[in-house]
Amino acid sequence: MDEKEKLFNSGVLVAPRKGAVRPPEDLWRKKKNGLVIIECPQRIPCNPCHTSCPTGAVKPFKDINDQPEIDYEKCTGCANCVAVCPGLACFVVDLTWGDEDQALMKIPYEMLPIPSEGEIVECLDREGKAITRGKVIKVLEPLRDRTRVVHVEVPKSLVMEVRAIKVVKQS
Repeated sequence: MDEKEKLFNSGVLVAPRKGAVRPPEDLWRKKKNGLVIIECPQRIPCNPCHTSCPTGAVKPFKDINDQPEIDYEKCTGCANCVAVCPGLACFVVDLTWGDEDQALMKIPYEMLPIPSEGEIVECLDREGKAITRGKVIKVLEPLRDRTRVVHVEVPKSLVMEVRAIKVVKQS
């Protein structure tokens, strides 16, 4: 099964594609509050990432079906786009967070139970497999919908792998 077939059959993004790119490395490593990454690999009629961006970092769409393009110089890592994306395709990575081995990810979250600040959660990859644990730093309440933005400290080496979290209640 090729990459395109896997995406259509499973919904799992298996390789970099247009609409699913990482920020320029030099800017990413020094930008306080992080930079958005949008993994929106298919043309669909959607643009809340653009309309919610207060700085214009998510560029205007020529066609409502276009994939998002980002002006990383304008991105402030505010995570407004994370909170409003109906496909949960936006997240922010702050490589300036913490020590040299840790990063902060701002991840969309729509599940129960709601994580608490300080809680240790499982960090999941694109297929939902646990790949590490992370510490919840902050939980932002939904802006409009039911999507919370959870700030989680994760190993820098895994920021391009972690895509979701799972609350594991201790008994």
